[in-house]
Amino acid sequence: MATAKALRPVKREPAATVIAARLTEAIMDGTLAPGTQLGEAELAGQLGVSRGPLREALQRLVQQGIAVSAPHRGVFVTRLDEDDVRDIYLARTAMESAACRLVLQQDPQTTANHLEKVHRRMESAARRGNEAALSAADMDFHQVLVEESGSPRLQRIAQTLFVETRMCLSVLTDDHPDPDALVEEHAELIEAMRDEDEERLLMLLDAHMQDAVTRLTGEAAPQVATEPDAVAG
Repeated sequence: MATAKALRPVKREPAATVIAARLTEAIMDGTLAPGTQLGEAELAGQLGVSRGPLREALQRLVQQGIAVSAPHRGVFVTRLDEDDVRDIYLARTAMESAACRLVLQQDPQTTANHLEKVHRRMESAARRGNEAALSAADMDFHQVLVEESGSPRLQRIAQTLFVETRMCLSVLTDDHPDPDALVEEHAELIEAMRDEDEERLLMLLDAHMQDAVTRLTGEAAPQVATEPDAVAG
């Protein structure tokens, strides 16, 4: 008679991990606005948790840079200004450019297929005029791009940068991108990946990031050629 295999215990996320994820989501969607004090007693009561794992979760947010610890005052949600926006998108450009290069060295056609699935969600949201769904699909697009690189370190870097991006979008602008233009920009990124055209792909990605900086800060965008062989006239 065959011996039955023992069932392994179900893994549970550490409490601090769950709490940090809950707080991060609240920061990203603006529930916890920039500058808000993250008081231990109040948060422990709202979340129904003890202070030990909550304190550990707050330290994780501080380490990520989305919260700051002020001596003798407490922990606060980080405030972002226009310099932060420029720095965040500079880092995102470098990080996602590296992801693109890795994807092109591996299986760009499969990655393009995965990105097209997200892109269809963007198209649907744009048709329905659902800005929240469009923004979520936009972030998912870039998340998938980084995941497809296969680099654990790029993915870890991306986690913080995407949180900071969501913070920027929730508090720094009322000027939403044109839905059709946003959908088209991402379609061009997919097309360049399918063509395995690294130069064009990176150029389009840089222009896409610069457009976001311009919208969030109101500063004039630098002129970026959309074709590798374009010559200024």
